[in-house]
Amino acid sequence: MASLRADFGFTPRELRALRALRNPVGIQRALDALPYHLAGTAWSPRRVLRERTAHCLEGAIFAAAALRVLGFPPLLLDLEAVQDTDHVIAVYRLRGHWGAIAKSNFSGLRYREPVHRSLRELVMSYFEGYINLRGDRTLRAYSRPVNLARFDRTRPGWMTSEADLWWVAEHLLEIRHTPLLTPALIRGLSRVDRRSLQAGLVGYREP
Repeated sequence: MASLRADFGFTPRELRALRALRNPVGIQRALDALPYHLAGTAWSPRRVLRERTAHCLEGAIFAAAALRVLGFPPLLLDLEAVQDTDHVIAVYRLRGHWGAIAKSNFSGLRYREPVHRSLRELVMSYFEGYINLRGDRTLRAYSRPVNLARFDRTRPGWMTSEADLWWVAEHLLEIRHTPLLTPALIRGLSRVDRRSLQAGLVGYREP
């Protein structure tokens, strides 16, 4: 792979902003401070920094780039759902355990502490909070982590691009996903109660 500039294409001001986040918790807090972006876009990390808003995909790509600046691999993982939208999270490892950073319109689908021994364990931590507006539990499968550094040669400058990064979402949809539940388990699922649904909708932004 061709060598990448140490600044990853960011300006000095952008690099200072990303390095000031310091750690995964700081990245999550920065995402939480941004209003949820209700638009059909796929902005790069540079555009998220500039526009100060992001949705699920944009937040995950931003988090992956911020993790990279802080010395982590820029890893994304796709959570696949039925009767619902997929959810993309940035994942990282500390002391051999997995954590995640995410932007979501649902309160329970965001940050995860790095305490999970496997990716499946991490993914299952999202199961109860992964619900649609009817209260159905909708999470069904997950992808392997994708290291966005692999695209440095074929998609140079992706972290600072002015063009939408829909190719990231397309790649995540195309790769193999591991099912979480058997058909029998799916048939036995119940809907969440009203209080759980209301908790998930704390801070929800209407389309």
